[in-house]
Amino acid sequence: MAELNLEITSPEKTVFSEIVTSVTIPGTEGSFQVLVNHAPIISTFEIGTIKIVSENSDVQFCATAGGTIEVLNNKILILADAIELIKDIDVDRAKSAKERAEKRISDKENKEIDVERAKAAIKRAENRLILAEMYLKTIS
Repeated sequence: MAELNLEITSPEKTVFSEIVTSVTIPGTEGSFQVLVNHAPIISTFEIGTIKIVSENSDVQFCATAGGTIEVLNNKILILADAIELIKDIDVDRAKSAKERAEKRISDKENKEIDVERAKAAIKRAENRLILAEMYLKTIS
């Protein structure tokens, strides 16, 4: 049987590189799954969760800020704008990022605030917090 090789890279480093059974991606037009012998594809994906099922059926989750995926000849390359394995999420940092972005939006006196950028920061932080709560059971 063919192997499905997955590599996930962010601007900082390679986050994941292993043989997997499947990967589920939060696509721009909806989530999609990649399995062995998937048709070639290049696509973008959104803020959300990447689910990875390894050869031994272990499941891992990653919080992602979006990016690009390429699938070709049973090789998956994910170029993520930002990505964290669930076990690496810093809950306090995510809470602080959300609070800072909310404060920027509520500051009506500062006309130079990029509201869309602040909203995106909130969405990324909320995604990390939701995943941490669901999978790490660390938020009280």
